[in-house]
Amino acid sequence: MARRDPQTLDQLLPRVLARLAEQSGKGRALVPVWNASVGAHIAKHTRPHTLEGGTLVVTVASAEWAHTLSRQEASLLEQLNTRLGAGAVTALVFRLD
Repeated sequence: MARRDPQTLDQLLPRVLARLAEQSGKGRALVPVWNASVGAHIAKHTRPHTLEGGTLVVTVASAEWAHTLSRQEASLLEQLNTRLGAGAVTALVFRLD
């Protein structure tokens, strides 16, 4: 059995949080990863709500935020999956808070 190189907590924690969120269905475990991925300005107006089957439901402060973020979905998915691991989040759904 080959040994893997040691990983830092910063590398491991997002993947652990993604597993917890997927198993529980509660996206709140992903708040630190979401905030780091999208930046402070977007994070101020959004919050991960649930993660099921690769779909992350994100609550947003307004319809304008939902529209703006839906146009940025591909970029947001890339940023999230860079931290969580490829394919951890396959789709984003934005709903009003």
